[in-house]
Amino acid sequence: MSSQSLFYIIIAIIVINFIIDKILDTLNAKHFNDTLPKELEDVYDEQEYKKSQNYKGTTYKFGLFSSTFSTILTIAFLMFDGFEFVDNIARNTSNNPIIIALVFFGIIMIGNDILATPFSYYSTFVIEEKFGFNKTTKKTFFLDKIKGWLMMTIIGGCILALIIWFYQATGNLFWLYAWGVVAAFTLFMNMFYSKLIVPLFNKQTPLETGTLRDKISEYAKTVGFKLDKIFVIDGSKRSTKANAYFSGFGREKRVTLYDTLINDLEDEEIVAVLAHEVGHYKKKHIIFNLVASILLTGLTLYILSLFISNPLLSQALGVNIPSFHIGLIAFGLLYSPISEVTGLIMNIFSRKFEYQADNYAKNTYKGEPLITSLKKLSKNSLSNLTPHPAYVFMHYSHPTLLERIKNLRQ
Repeated sequence: MSSQSLFYIIIAIIVINFIIDKILDTLNAKHFNDTLPKELEDVYDEQEYKKSQNYKGTTYKFGLFSSTFSTILTIAFLMFDGFEFVDNIARNTSNNPIIIALVFFGIIMIGNDILATPFSYYSTFVIEEKFGFNKTTKKTFFLDKIKGWLMMTIIGGCILALIIWFYQATGNLFWLYAWGVVAAFTLFMNMFYSKLIVPLFNKQTPLETGTLRDKISEYAKTVGFKLDKIFVIDGSKRSTKANAYFSGFGREKRVTLYDTLINDLEDEEIVAVLAHEVGHYKKKHIIFNLVASILLTGLTLYILSLFISNPLLSQALGVNIPSFHIGLIAFGLLYSPISEVTGLIMNIFSRKFEYQADNYAKNTYKGEPLITSLKKLSKNSLSNLTPHPAYVFMHYSHPTLLERIKNLRQ
C-alpha cells in the first residue's frame, strides 16, 4: 500500500464517521416533538415540554454547525500538510525526539483548544445561559481553561515523554512498559482523583450532620456498606444540572453529591440515588470498567507497536521524516473505527449495569423514590425523553428514562 492510499483511507474514515453521526443526529432530531409516553406525561407540563423541545432543537443545530466546522478543518489540515508544518516548527526547537514530540503535541493541543474555545464559550454563555443552566462566570470559564492546559502539559507531557523514551530504549516492546505506566496512572486516578484533582476546580465539603446524613448512614448499614466519607461539591458554581458519584476504593472510598442534587431532590430520593450507586459498587461494575479500560489500553498499545515503526504512517500525513509522534497521530485516525466498536460494546455493558444498579436500589431500598428522582433530574436538565432507538444504541451509556421506569416497576 502506498502512503497516498493510506491518506485517502484516513480521509474516508473521517468523512464516513461524520456522515454516520449526522444521520443518527437527524434521526434523533425527528423525534424531538413526539408525544410523551403515558409513563412520562408527568415529567413536563405543556410549557416545560415546549422549552425542552426548543433546547433540544437549539443544541442539535449548534452541534451540527460545530461538528461540520471541526470536520472541514481537520480535512483541510490534512490536505494542506498541516502536520508537516507543525512538525517542522517542532524540529526547529530541538534535536531530541522527546522534546520535538512534546512541542508538536503542545502546538496541536493548544491550537485545537483555542479554535474550540469560541464554540465552548457560545454553548456556555449563550445556549446554556438562555435556558437557565449556566452559573459559570467568565473568570471561572477561562481559569478552567488555563488549569486544563497546565494539567495536560504536566501530566500528559510526562506520560508521553515516558512512552517515547520506552520506544527508544526497547523498540516495539515499548507497549508493555507504556501499558504498565498507563495502568498505574489509571489506578492512581481512580483512587485519588476526588482528593487531588477535583479541589483544583471545585470546593468539596463534608456533608453536614443532620437528617440526610443519618438516612444515608442508616441505609449503608442495612446493606453492609461502610460509608464514612460523604462530600458535597459546589456544582452550582458552573451549572444547575445535578449529579452524584462514587470514587476510590478501600479507605479512599467516598461519595460526592452535587449541591444542586441536594437542592432538587427530597432526602428519600437522594438515598435512592445513592442506593443505585452502591449497587454499582456491590455488583463490581466499577472494577469491571476499570479492568476493561486497562485491557483495552493494552490492546491499543499492542496494535500501535505493530505499526508505529512503518514510515507509511508518517508519509500518509505528508511528513517525510518518520517519527513516533506523527505515526501516533496517523494511527489514532486509522484506529478510530475500532474505538467506535469498543465504545459501542462498553455502552451495551453500561446499560446492562444501570439496570442491575436500579434493581439493587429497588430491592434494598425503594423503587418509587428512584423513579421520581430520575424524573426530576430529567426535567431539570430538559432531557430528551423520546430518543431514536438507533441513537440510543450507538451513543447512550444509560437506558432511556422510559426503559428504566418500566424496569423499576416490574
